[in-house]
Amino acid sequence: MVRIYGNRPIKTLPGLQTRPTTARVREALFNRWQYHLQGCHWLDLCAGSGSMGAEALCRGAAVVYGIEQAGEACRIIRQNWQAVAQPTQTFQVLRGDVIKRSAKLKGQTFDLIYFDPPYDGGLYEGVLTAIATHQLLKPLLGEAAVEHRPNQILAPPSTLQIVHTRSYGNTALTFLRQS
Repeated sequence: MVRIYGNRPIKTLPGLQTRPTTARVREALFNRWQYHLQGCHWLDLCAGSGSMGAEALCRGAAVVYGIEQAGEACRIIRQNWQAVAQPTQTFQVLRGDVIKRSAKLKGQTFDLIYFDPPYDGGLYEGVLTAIATHQLLKPLLGEAAVEHRPNQILAPPSTLQIVHTRSYGNTALTFLRQS
């Protein structure tokens, strides 16, 4: 069981199928984005248990989308988001391959995108390319955060610019903007 903003418990999958973002990393991310959450459109890629999207809903996001490949995880994400969403907020959980599903979002833009893939899944380059190619990130103020190992170097496409990287023990967050 993981607790999010307001000490709300959310469900997680048993075992090692997903790796929930640690409380320290969640706190750092939401401290950085605290003034951008109210009314934002949030995209959670490789959503896992949905803890990041749930926290975004608790902090005022208007729209939250999540993409997750595992069917059981999608069920838990829906339950978690239903438990915290207000009537004025909308959310959608999309099941499937993160690169293929993100391509279907073409034409939509998001203020904030959180991407936390399996570290050894080989998804970084393909997903960052999809974000750039399909212009999923809002220009100017939109920002994406990518969770990865601290010693891992991200090579985003030229239309995404790294603006900040910070390590938190065994985890690093790299923030990107549309250039």
